Amino acid sequence: MDLTLKLNARFQPKHRFELEDALQEILEKEQAGEITGGGTAQNPNGEIAYCDIDIYLTEDTPERLNWLVSLLNTIGIPKGSVLQGTGPEIEVGTLEGLAYYSNGADLPDEIYQTCDINYVIEQMEQAMEGIGRMYSYWEGSTYTALYFYGTSFAEMKEKIEPFIASYPLCQKSRIEQIA
Repeated sequence: MDLTLKLNARFQPKHRFELEDALQEILEKEQAGEITGGGTAQNPNGEIAYCDIDIYLTEDTPERLNWLVSLLNTIGIPKGSVLQGTGPEIEVGTLEGLAYYSNGADLPDEIYQTCDINYVIEQMEQAMEGIGRMYSYWEGSTYTALYFYGTSFAEMKEKIEPFIASYPLCQKSRIEQIA
């Protein structure tokens, strides 16, 4: 059975490959199938829109399909993802997504020279510990996007807001729910 997992995830190809490798390992161990391909779709501005992972299941049975759906929900993929190729799409995913957009063009030069986006990532992941983490990022011409996925968008946002309010590099940033 050939399926496509359309991920509501903004993963760079290298981060999509990490998920593909983890799925491949489980499929091999269970002798259930294999990953046969994948792709990353971009918006006109170059930002990631979504990803696809092509999956071949060795058994074309409702039980095997249910097993895959359960696996995908257990390992944690973003809400709004769908499994295609089975007739009607099957919704999968349990994680909510938060995109943090750091303004890379409108702040004083001194802030860019003295602040570090890696510090921002470290502080946000520390604040979200236990509820979310960063999965990928995107660097645009005016914004750098950090993509976090976790159990609750609202909780992740609440946890990082004190840091955002206090760190100069976080001025003129924005947050969007992406899953």
